Amino acid sequence: MTTWQRLEIGSGERRLCLAMNRWGARRAPMRLFRLVSRLGDGVFWYALMFALVVFAGRRGLHAALHMACVGFIAALLYRTLKHWTRRPRPFRAHADITPYIAPLDEFSFPSGHTLHAVSFSLVALVWFPWLAPLLVPFTVLVAMSRVVLGMHYPSDVLAATLIGGALAGSSFLLLPMGW
Repeated sequence: MTTWQRLEIGSGERRLCLAMNRWGARRAPMRLFRLVSRLGDGVFWYALMFALVVFAGRRGLHAALHMACVGFIAALLYRTLKHWTRRPRPFRAHADITPYIAPLDEFSFPSGHTLHAVSFSLVALVWFPWLAPLLVPFTVLVAMSRVVLGMHYPSDVLAATLIGGALAGSSFLLLPMGW
């Protein structure tokens, strides 16, 4: 039994993961969460950065560069953590959890999609608070999609949310607005 499996016993995390994964068995939710997850691969964020540059001028360029810097650090961070923790994906550890998409890599902890969604959204929202009605629901859906699609445990998503928040917050110490 791995350390990760010992942590799951009695925690209810597996039950929550399975319950959320069952939503993916329904046609409409599966389509929605697959689309959101695919957009969260980067397409949505690259389009947002491009739109900020085109429509918000110099301020948009600074915001997009800020997001790109945070994204680069987020990628290094989550890849390092995945390699270090080596937590198996839920569908690999539990036969009753169905993968509804192909994984981008082998390990589960933390969710890279969620880490990027949270950090990108928070940076963008500091620069452009009026984007909240678009970014907050999209970020929540990205995080949910990772569990529903069988790619992550809820704790992977929660940890990624905390890491993404800390990364975005600390980025403003290094790259203050108006630089």
